[in-house]
Amino acid sequence: MSDLRVGIIGLGMMGRHHARVVRETSGVELVAVADPFGDVHRVAGPLTALENVDQLIAAGIDMAVCAVPTAQHEQVGLALAEAGVHTLIEKPIAHSVEAGERLVEAFTSRGLVGAVGHVERYNPALQSLRARMADGELGEIYQIATRRQGPFPARIADVGVVKDLATHDIDLTMWLARSSYTDLDAQLATRSGREHEDMVAATGRLANGVITNHLVNWLSPMKERVTVVTGERGAFVADTLTADLTFHGNGVIDTEWDSVANFRGVSEGDVTRFAIPKPEPLRTEHENFRDAVLGVGSGIVTLAEGLETLRTAEWLITSGRSARAEELPV
Repeated sequence: MSDLRVGIIGLGMMGRHHARVVRETSGVELVAVADPFGDVHRVAGPLTALENVDQLIAAGIDMAVCAVPTAQHEQVGLALAEAGVHTLIEKPIAHSVEAGERLVEAFTSRGLVGAVGHVERYNPALQSLRARMADGELGEIYQIATRRQGPFPARIADVGVVKDLATHDIDLTMWLARSSYTDLDAQLATRSGREHEDMVAATGRLANGVITNHLVNWLSPMKERVTVVTGERGAFVADTLTADLTFHGNGVIDTEWDSVANFRGVSEGDVTRFAIPKPEPLRTEHENFRDAVLGVGSGIVTLAEGLETLRTAEWLITSGRSARAEELPV
């Protein structure tokens, strides 16, 4: 079977990585790239940098990566769907829920594979964590907490920190817990002089009873990407910057002090850091997208899942904008 022909539109910070990974992935061939601003990162190689999605389609592609700014996802995605091209759209799926709904309908009605680039799902630490949760290693799950903080990325121009970063945490939380949000409250802040929010603190509850909290910002001088899942047998800590997964087990200490013994808490137990394979998440994402197009796998983030994540993100923004702190009585 000949390789699938791949085109990439959007050659910015993410597009350049997509181009590298497509070239490293078996079963696919990068045959066309496009960006109206040209090949600023010089990733085209022997290819001619095209100007728009119509030229990309004319190159005769089977599948595409849409890595243009979020505001252009709908226009580019609909053009690719109309041309019958399977497409991986960078997250978030679109700039609005309504635009996301139109993309879902366009690809679904044509029987095309559409995926959203929530690449954190493919981080080795989170992949291992989800498998261990499914195997019952934590027992009942109580809480999922995430921290995603760091300096402002110059690549972002058209969305705030919720749609750019918090969508990762919303998606991975629902994916890990296999459940959707039923409650969500947030506090937002804008401190950098841009029109969009750059800091959020959110708390929520999932349909299965798991509680969540998320700290996300572009205003921290240190960078961290941490997910903590706490359950009845201990807690897993996944650091997705290093792809390390650590388990903190509950200790077992008997006590004869009745008032303390009545408290159903835990004590510190053994700590284990797992040795796990660490393939590049973006490459795993592309391999899953390829397999879905070939009909031999289903490990993608579907457009419907991406839409639910965007809908939850907009819910979070609305909650944050309407939040009013109550004053404590004097």
